[in-house]
Amino acid sequence: MILDIVTYPAASLKEKCVPVTEITDEIRQLAADMLETMYEAPGVGLAAPQVGRNIRMLVMDPAAQDEEKQPRVVINPELTLSEETVLSRQEGCLSVPLNYRADVQRAERVHLRYMDLDGKIVEEDLDGFAAIVIQHEADHLDGTLFIDRIGRLRRSLYDTRVKKWLKRKG
Repeated sequence: MILDIVTYPAASLKEKCVPVTEITDEIRQLAADMLETMYEAPGVGLAAPQVGRNIRMLVMDPAAQDEEKQPRVVINPELTLSEETVLSRQEGCLSVPLNYRADVQRAERVHLRYMDLDGKIVEEDLDGFAAIVIQHEADHLDGTLFIDRIGRLRRSLYDTRVKKWLKRKG
């Protein structure tokens, strides 16, 4: 089932999410619906708060369009970031309206520890685009949007555009 995506400036996107304590049929169904929603949008990642659920779960698929799909369900992620950074060029978000994009500093590599849908703990090292995607989506679980990581002036200009857009939208 395609879910509605919550968009900025919704206050719920600023909330810190609670851990998932048990893998239930409801969690499995939510994961399936989130993957379907992410692919339909289309996007490469989607966090539970983006679909109105305040839990520490996200889905992602960093595969390029011409590659075979690599869907992942990540529950209660813990990230250890490398000190080396890379510039994520033209990062965007399904919850940030007006197709706004900006360059964001991200860690070049990430050690990821999480639980999968079978309740198994998984650890892996990610780099490149996958590292950027997991950082972006994990930020959502802490109430952070990528626009919170850009300069104050660019953010102010974006906020002004959104206010005008919301006013016109009625």
